[in-house]
Amino acid sequence: MSLAQDQDRALIVAAVQTYLDGVHEGDVEKLAAVFHPTSSLTHCLDGQVVATPRPDWLEAMRTRPSAKSRGLARHDQILTIDLVSETMAHVKVQCAVPPRFFTDLLSFLKIDGRWQVAQKVFSVEVRE
Repeated sequence: MSLAQDQDRALIVAAVQTYLDGVHEGDVEKLAAVFHPTSSLTHCLDGQVVATPRPDWLEAMRTRPSAKSRGLARHDQILTIDLVSETMAHVKVQCAVPPRFFTDLLSFLKIDGRWQVAQKVFSVEVRE
């Protein structure tokens, strides 16, 4: 791996950590910093594709009690990072706001020298 790739990987890891911290803490500013303004979050619900624009998701996060505020343990980890090119990466992570456990596929683009999530596709499992 080249020095530039190592640097990009470190920047991506930092962005993902900001995302995971934001989810756990319910910190909308951290989430907004990582997700590009045009991004959306997409999943399948009852056989239908549901795409949520970033502003709607951030508002939902703003009003939902965070896992941290509820005293819940963290359940997050980076599973894979695929640095596809100098400007694109795919990252697979797991995180949770119990009882909902998520597997996220984050598509990153390097925009103006900064790695940002352009699209999130996710699945959710509700655990009792």
